[in-house]
Amino acid sequence: MNRQELNSPPQSHAAKTLLRFITCGSVDDGKSSLIGRLLYETHAIFDDQLQALASESKRLGTRGSDLDFALLVDGLAAEREQGITIDVAYRYFETARRKFIVADTPGHEQYTRNMVTGASTADVAILLIDARKGLLEQTKRHSYIASLLGIRHVVLAVNKMDLVGFDERIFRDIENAFRQFSREMAFTQVIAIPVCAVDGDNVSSRSPRLNWYQGEPLLDYLESVTVDRGELDAPFRFPVQWVNRPHADFRGYSGQIASGVIRPGDKIRVLPSGRQTSVESIVTYEGALPEAIAGQSVTLTVADEVDISRGDVLTLSDQAVECGAQFEATLVWMHQQPLLQGRQYFLKIGTRTALCTVAPVKYRVNIHTMEHVSAERLEMNDIGVCELQLDQSVPFEPYTVSRILGGFILIDRLTNDTVGAGMLHFALRRSQNVHWQALAVDRALRSAQKQQRSCVLWLTGLSGAGKSTIADILDQKLLQLGHHSYVLDGDNVRHGLNKDLGFTAQDRVENIRRVAEVSKLMVHAGLITLVSFISPFRSEREMARSLFDPGEFIEVFVDTTLAVAEQRDVKGLYKKARAGKLKNFTGIDSPYEAPQAPEIYIDTAVLSAMQAADLILSHLRAAGFLVGPTP
Repeated sequence: MNRQELNSPPQSHAAKTLLRFITCGSVDDGKSSLIGRLLYETHAIFDDQLQALASESKRLGTRGSDLDFALLVDGLAAEREQGITIDVAYRYFETARRKFIVADTPGHEQYTRNMVTGASTADVAILLIDARKGLLEQTKRHSYIASLLGIRHVVLAVNKMDLVGFDERIFRDIENAFRQFSREMAFTQVIAIPVCAVDGDNVSSRSPRLNWYQGEPLLDYLESVTVDRGELDAPFRFPVQWVNRPHADFRGYSGQIASGVIRPGDKIRVLPSGRQTSVESIVTYEGALPEAIAGQSVTLTVADEVDISRGDVLTLSDQAVECGAQFEATLVWMHQQPLLQGRQYFLKIGTRTALCTVAPVKYRVNIHTMEHVSAERLEMNDIGVCELQLDQSVPFEPYTVSRILGGFILIDRLTNDTVGAGMLHFALRRSQNVHWQALAVDRALRSAQKQQRSCVLWLTGLSGAGKSTIADILDQKLLQLGHHSYVLDGDNVRHGLNKDLGFTAQDRVENIRRVAEVSKLMVHAGLITLVSFISPFRSEREMARSLFDPGEFIEVFVDTTLAVAEQRDVKGLYKKARAGKLKNFTGIDSPYEAPQAPEIYIDTAVLSAMQAADLILSHLRAAGFLVGPTP
C-alpha cells in the first residue's frame, strides 16, 4: 500500500485546511531537493513530468543516473546551470489530509529579498541545514527574518545526513546550537528532524538508516501542525484596493478582507478620514452575499455618499484602527545601494502609498550575537530598527497584530525598485502631539505685498560650473527691479546650519534635506529663493521638488564639462581631490547625477554668467513670477 492509503480517511478537497510553508537556509543546503522529493512522495508529479525530469537529470543533474528532484523546482536556466535557487518558486500539492503551498526561496545572500517575499505569507518555516556545515550566517539571517515576519513554527531539517554517516551526535550538536541561537526569537515551536532529501529519508516515512530518531517524519508533521491564524476572530479590516465604477449607477469598493467578518447593515468607519456609513451590500461575481469573511475578495457598497479612495481602510465603527505618520519599525534592507538617512522613498502599506523619510536609524542587528549595534545606515541584507516619517497619516496596526496593516515595503522613487521591507512597531507619540498651526498671514499675502510670486530656483551642477556666480548676479538684478530674493549658497550654509555635516553620501542627503526645508520656509515668506548647491543626487533634488506646489520649483542645470570645471578651479578643490587629499569630491570620486528634464538648461562653456542670469530672468517673467511693475 502507498502512503496515502495508510492515512486516516481522506477529506473532501473543500474541507481540507491549507498550510503555507517556506523552505529556507543557506545556499546549496538542499531546499529544492526536499521540495522535489515531497512532490514525488505525494504523487504531485505527472508521468510526462517524470519523463522530462529523468531526461533533465541525465543532462544537468548531480546524481548520475538517479532522479535529481531539485530540477523539479529550479525553473530558471541560470538556476539549473548553477545548481542554486534564484527566484521564489511556489508549488502546490496535497495529501489525503491537507493542502499545501510551498515557497522555495534562494539561499544565496544577494537574494535575501526573495526569501522575505516567500516568508511574508508562510505559516511554517522549514530551515534546512547541511549536516556537514552546521549553522551558517545566512541560516541565522533567515531564522531571524522568519521570526520577524511572524512565523512561529519552525522545522529544523538537518539535511544530507548520508554524507556524515547518519551520525546522531552531529545532528544533536546542530539541534542544540540552533536552540541556543534562537532562544530570544519569537518561535513557539521548533522541531528538529534529520533527513536525507535526495533519498527520501524521514521525508514521508521513518527511515531505518536513522533508527535512533524516534520522532515523526516531515510530512506527518506538516499534515498535523496546528496553525492559528486568528483572522476570522480578529476585528474587521478591509483595505480598499479599487473604486469600482462599471457605470454611472454603481459605485463599489473592492479589495480582499484582511480579517474579520462583514455583513450588510454593519456600521463602518472609513480611515484615515474617520467618516462613518453602513454596508449596503456585498457583491461578488457569483452574486450578493449575506456575509463575507477574511480572505475573500469582494466589493462593498455603502449607504451614504462618502469619500472612499484606494488605500483607505474600512473597519467596524467601534473597532477602528489607529492612524499615524511617524513610526518605529524594523527594516530589512534589500538593495545594493545602502539605506541613507534623510533620503525619501515610497512606502507601500496595505493598498496605500506614501512618501517616507527614514531617519534616524537607531541600530542594526548583529546576526551572529543578536547584539544591537549603533548604525547610521543599512547595507544590503542588514536588519535594523529605525524611525519613519511619512507625508500623510495612514491607518495601521502593529505587525504582531496584522501582517497586512503592519507590514510595508520601501520603493525607490526614481527606479521603482523595491529596496526594503519592514514591520511597524508603534506610532511615535510625538506625531500625535505636533499639529500644523494655521496663520492668518499666508504665502499669498506675503507674495502680493512684494508684487511677485514666490518660487525656488534650484541651481545644480559641478563645482566650478558657475552656480554661485550666476545666483549672485541674478540676485542683484532682482534687487534692482524691486523684487525680494535671497541666495542660499552651498558653502555659506555649511558655515552655520550645516556645519556639522561632512561630504559622505549620507551627509550630502541630509545637507540637501535641510536646505530644501529652509527653501520651503522662504517661499512661504514670499521670497524668490536662489539655491546654489552641487546637489549631486537626483533623488534629493526630487525630494526638494516634492515640497513645493507644481511650478514653484525651477531646476536650473548649470552644465559644463569636467575639464572646464577643473580649469576654473578657483578654490583648488579639484587639485586636492586629484591628489587624494579631498575625499568624496563630486566628479572625481563621488558621482554627479545630471538632471534629466530641468526647467532651465545653461551651458556655461557657451554662455557667460551675465547671459545666464538674463536667461533665468526671462524665464521668471514669462512664467509670471515677476508680477509687479519694473523700473
